Amino acid sequence: MTDHFERVKEYILELGFSIDEEIPEEEIVVINDAERGIHELVIDCEDDLVVLEQLILKFEGEVPAAVYRRILQMNRSLVFGAFILNEEGNLLLYRNTLALDNLDLNELETTINALSLGLAENGDELLGFLA
Repeated sequence: MTDHFERVKEYILELGFSIDEEIPEEEIVVINDAERGIHELVIDCEDDLVVLEQLILKFEGEVPAAVYRRILQMNRSLVFGAFILNEEGNLLLYRNTLALDNLDLNELETTINALSLGLAENGDELLGFLA
């Protein structure tokens, strides 16, 4: 287990989150905070990067091109990170990647806050994509 992984876990706890799941051999932790829209946010330490990723919604059936366009427009207003699609195009996720070597508490906090803010600002519209 690397020092980076331990530092990331310390930051998470310092930010007031509890670690709901941990996979030490893969250097992954999962956190939740329902009030802030954080639901199974995966924080994965990969070599010299930390990847934060959360499932936002799962599309059923064909997704209209207008939805993809709107998601790209929403990304413009996100402070950090982006809404992304998986390879199959049926999962919408939030994702941000940060450098581990110089990661600080503020940077990790800002990324998590950007997710919360992005969901607060776009949540109703995102849910509308499922209708």
